Amino acid sequence: MTTALPAQSRSRRTFRERLFGNPVVLKELRGRMRGARAFLVLTIYLALMSGFVTLVYLVYTSTAAVIGPSQGGEIGRILFVSIVGVELFLVTFIAPAFAAGSISGERERQTYDLLRTTLLSARSLIWGKLVATLSYIFLLLLAAIPLQSLAFLFGGISEVEVVLSFVVLVATAVLLGTVGVFFSALTRRTLSASVLSYGVALLTVLILPVALVVLAPLLGPGMVGAGIPGWLEAIFYYGIGLLVATNPMATLLATLFLLIDRQEAGFFLITLQDGSSIWLVSPWIVFVIFSLIAAVVLVVVAIRRVNLIDEI
Repeated sequence: MTTALPAQSRSRRTFRERLFGNPVVLKELRGRMRGARAFLVLTIYLALMSGFVTLVYLVYTSTAAVIGPSQGGEIGRILFVSIVGVELFLVTFIAPAFAAGSISGERERQTYDLLRTTLLSARSLIWGKLVATLSYIFLLLLAAIPLQSLAFLFGGISEVEVVLSFVVLVATAVLLGTVGVFFSALTRRTLSASVLSYGVALLTVLILPVALVVLAPLLGPGMVGAGIPGWLEAIFYYGIGLLVATNPMATLLATLFLLIDRQEAGFFLITLQDGSSIWLVSPWIVFVIFSLIAAVVLVVVAIRRVNLIDEI
């Protein structure tokens, strides 16, 4: 006599089976971790970060006349921002590199047709490739946490800043990893997928911040001036907030600024010139929501693309 499992237990078991029981996930993770490339990339990743942090510390201490208790917090904050910045820069280049050849690489190795003759669905194929790619990127982010903890020795940062920066980095990795898998399913060559993936990554991480730096001085004095209507000023703040939240670097800087200046990590009030107030959302929340929605859309389109190729 068998007893039925509770619905919650069945759902958890089903999710676990879909995640770790996917043969593509197991194959990719075993193949990636058995080779020397994964450990070499991890070693170079940590070595570059450690070297950069050491360089920042030596440059700062050599230019400071006296390192007092008040300056210790400043050193901690500079080290923390430097570590997070290097992590973001490396994730920008590592995520497309591991994801761009996930589907197109199977075509180039002439194993795609053999893979599609199995009972594996297109959804399981895309999901397995994406999970395997993101798992290694998450490993890189987790490996850098001890370096971030060095900033606690000097002070100047809080646990909330560490958690929020990690959340933004994970959301960035999910977005860029999904972009790589999407272009890998869209094109037949890994080179084409890599070029397109790096183009989107550079646009998201580097070009948009430059545009923000250029547009902010031009729009700020003209839009937020004396006598501006309250509704127009509100639209300006919402527009700037949305533009900031589309870029991980600007999101991190704006979130850290809000934590330091207002001690707010969620919602905060802005007083307009006409005396009214509006609620704004911290950029990290908008960025995470935007990244997840974009990732879901790209995965759905990639699955449909694979199904379309199979029909042809």
